[in-house]
Order: sequence, then C-alpha cells, then structure tokens
Amino acid sequence: MKLKPNPFTAGLKSGSKQIGLWVSLCNNFAAETVAPAGYDWALLDMEHAPNDLQIVLGQLQTFEANSTTAIVRPPWNDAVIVKRLLDLGAPALLFPMIQSVEEAEKAVESTRYPPRGIRGVSGATRANAFGRVTDYFDRIEDETAVILQVETVSAIEQAVEIGSVDGVSGIFFGPADIGADMGILGKPNDPAIWEVIRPAAKKLMAAGIPVGTLVFDPVFATELLNDGFSFVACGSDASLLTKGADALLAQVKSGIA
Repeated sequence: MKLKPNPFTAGLKSGSKQIGLWVSLCNNFAAETVAPAGYDWALLDMEHAPNDLQIVLGQLQTFEANSTTAIVRPPWNDAVIVKRLLDLGAPALLFPMIQSVEEAEKAVESTRYPPRGIRGVSGATRANAFGRVTDYFDRIEDETAVILQVETVSAIEQAVEIGSVDGVSGIFFGPADIGADMGILGKPNDPAIWEVIRPAAKKLMAAGIPVGTLVFDPVFATELLNDGFSFVACGSDASLLTKGADALLAQVKSGIA
C-alpha cells in the first residue's frame, strides 16, 4: 500500500486557488453535512473549539471519505499534541500564534522524524494504515502541509523570515488577533487591519510563499483569492448555522399578521 497524495499540499505547490471552511461544531455527524459540499479544505479547530483527539479522529474519517482536505489546528505549538495528531493521520496542520523564526522551526521540527526533527516513531498508526503503507516514512514529510499562523504586528514584520523556514508550506494571517494587537477588537474586516496584512502578504507572494486567511465575507474572500491569496476560508459551519437559524426565524416573524 502506498501513501495517498495530499491534494492541499499539491495545490499550494502548483499555485491553485483553494477555498476553505472553518469546522468548529466538534461533531463528525455535523462534519458529514459539509464534507460533500466540495470545499478544497476544512479547518478542524482545537484552539477555539472544544475538540479533543477522539472527536478530531471522527472528523478526519469523515473528510477522508470526501474530496476535502482536513487541516487540524492544534491548541498550541506543542510537539506532543502534534505527534498524536500526525499519528491519527492529520494531512495538514495550522499552528496558531507563531511569533518568531525560532517558534516556526520548533513547529516544523515537531512534524519531522529524527534526525530532521523530534517526532516520535511508531511503526503502526492510523496514519500509516497500521504499518501497511510501505513508503510512509519516505514521503510523509513532503505530503504533510505545515501552515503557520501570524497573529500580531510583530509576527507580521517577520512574516517572510518565518515563511522561509525550511518545511513551512504557507503563512496564514489571523485578522481578528492582529486587529486585537492593534487595539481594534472584534472588527477583523477593519480596513486598518488589512492595510497591515496586504503589504506583508505581497512580500510573501513575491518570495513564493503561499498565503491564506479566514474571512466571513464571500465577496472579500473572492477578492483576496483574485489578489494572490492561495487559500482562503470564507466562513464556518457554526456561522452558517447561526445565520441560517436567525434568518429563518426573522423571515417567519416578518410575515405574521
């Protein structure tokens, strides 16, 4: 048995535009409602959603049966958590709050086996079909996407250096936290925030480093993709449910005499 290619990693390398969806409802049945929709990638969030390893496993199984690549965001840049997620078969990771080249190197190191890193070795995990994938150790580093999230002004100033660390697949801008760092809390689409993000994104693009983000505006998401962003999430399962529920109730109430 051979390791399956990772379409998200291949897409980053080829420069194809990839549309994503945040998945934070922490339930594989809920994941099944969005998995067949055809998004290029979906983010399983362990930082700001109450996901644990068992729940993430169920969601990985759900997305594996569809064409959408599941990316897991661990709660922190923690080598032990990363090891367990990779052993579960997570095809891509988004590391939150990377603040320096050193932290970027630590993140990459946690995804690599010795001598290139510190990932512990197990011969039989879900990731290698319990030992059946014969080329797993040879190919897994090339197939696993390692995305680093920059979320402060200080990190943005180092974005090219962080993104240039060997093994980094792309840089992800977190506008909500960047805005908070700028004193603009709760307004991730504020133009002042994007006046900081856009020039840094252009520098990364010029250096050949893929750039991504999350916005909750489909028009803005399309604009960013057309402007050179490689991977953009345009909403979340929770926001779709919230907006849909509110809109449905409002519509019915508005028609009551």
